[in-house]
Amino acid sequence: MQVTETKAEGLKREIEIVVPASDLEARLQVRLNEAKGQAKLKGFRPGKVPMTHLRKMYGRSMMAEIVNQIINETPRSVIAERNERSAMQPEVAMTEDEKDAEKVLNGEKDFVFTLSYETLPAFDLKDTKAIAIERPMVEISDEEVEEQVKRIAENARTYEVKEGAAETGDKVNMAFVGKIDDEPFDGGSSEESSLVLGSNTFIPGFEDQLIGVSAGDEKKVTVTFPDDYSAPHLAGKEAVFDITVKSVSKPGDLELNDELAKTMGLESIDRLRTLVREQIESQFGSATRQKVKRQLLDALDKDYDFELPEKLVEAEFNNIWGQVTAELKKNDKSFEDEDTTEEKATAEYRRLAERRVRLGLVLSSIGEGAGVQITDEELQRAVFEQVRQYPGQEQQIYEYFRNSPEAVAALRAPLYEEKVVDHLLATVDVTDKIVTKEELLKDDEDEAGVTAAA
Repeated sequence: MQVTETKAEGLKREIEIVVPASDLEARLQVRLNEAKGQAKLKGFRPGKVPMTHLRKMYGRSMMAEIVNQIINETPRSVIAERNERSAMQPEVAMTEDEKDAEKVLNGEKDFVFTLSYETLPAFDLKDTKAIAIERPMVEISDEEVEEQVKRIAENARTYEVKEGAAETGDKVNMAFVGKIDDEPFDGGSSEESSLVLGSNTFIPGFEDQLIGVSAGDEKKVTVTFPDDYSAPHLAGKEAVFDITVKSVSKPGDLELNDELAKTMGLESIDRLRTLVREQIESQFGSATRQKVKRQLLDALDKDYDFELPEKLVEAEFNNIWGQVTAELKKNDKSFEDEDTTEEKATAEYRRLAERRVRLGLVLSSIGEGAGVQITDEELQRAVFEQVRQYPGQEQQIYEYFRNSPEAVAALRAPLYEEKVVDHLLATVDVTDKIVTKEELLKDDEDEAGVTAAA
């Protein structure tokens, strides 16, 4: 086999590979000899089929299998021998025309093909000890815990049917039909719905118009959906709801005691408070993690600048762009609605793709040097978490991951990334900073996510 580099421009490589006809013939003879002892052809005793007859019957198909095997196996071995790593699956191109291909299959011509690929860039890892990060922390007060416990208790509050008009705090049980331009709209009707007046859970202005209704009343409620309403086809539109009040109930006393906790399956109100505090800590902990991770990735992004594999960037950009355009289509919006243009958005998301690829390569290299590994147990837990999201389809989801290495790799990448981030956070300078809840939960630009190319 002759291997010749025909292009080496930056990260791009093109390799010409020539497999002599004599090598192809030698491989074919091995296969024919193996087949000779197994072939059962009419008119010949087992093991006595002449080689010329076997070649006539199977030579062409066997040579095709040999050529395919070479195409499948050679790229990996050639790139490894060159001490390179391909950024993506190499492209294989045949150089023969139809006539030459026939000659190759007949063992009359050398088999020539080319490999085209981009190598992963080489770069030196930099010391991370100089990176300084502020870890935003929220102090959880007893008052905040108590407020959350009260909200939970509100959901468990009992109501008693009453006579007379509905007041703020009362629960109204009703049926309704919503219409726009006198036509009912999808999702705007219900035969059985309950609403606590003053809870602000319905469209603004809806609850206020129910104050004073009594059981048996029929009422028209006119509201305007907010401009940013989650259903784009309703946003900003005026709707009229035909209401039939079935009953009005007044709230029972709200007592934060052990009896309340027991209705939730807990042994005491103190246990409920403990669980609420843990839930708040978990929520704030996730937000803190994202803020810290963002700072870390920003610092790494400033420290590294190297050539990126174009096709890797293109693949990441296409992934991002597909999500962006799908979201716009789902919400019936355009780039102009987002105060930008398609040209500006393309440039912005291409920069994001470059950032993600660069950080992915850096994290991968750091993790490799630190010996970061994802265990089979960790992967199994990740698969289990995915399966839990599809009740009733567990077996199908298990089969999907069992038969799809790409899907498992997609689960492995974020696990690997988080472990590398954990490793880095143990080496950089991290200082805790007390912040308000609002400061912690304030959204950052959506550029933090990367996937380690490992």
